Amino acid sequence: MQIVGRKAVHELAAKHADVRDAVNAWLCEAEEATWKKPMDVKSMYPQASILAKNRVIFNLKGNRYRLEVRISYQTGIVLIKRAGTHAEYSRWDT
Repeated sequence: MQIVGRKAVHELAAKHADVRDAVNAWLCEAEEATWKKPMDVKSMYPQASILAKNRVIFNLKGNRYRLEVRISYQTGIVLIKRAGTHAEYSRWDT
């Protein structure tokens, strides 16, 4: 998959050093993935939440951090919308 909008995860990792390894692991795994449908994501990340409009919420570092993306399955593009702590996620407008 092609990852777009890495700034959000890089800022999260810069602000919270404990999530840096999880962010880097997710980026590597997502780049290597070939998700064609939401169930492909769920098979790789069972705890991911599949939302409307091809949005997916990933839990990072045991649910301490959240990552929201929009996936274009046809083009193979993953757009990172935002990343933050679990507390920040609870204030996001979904």
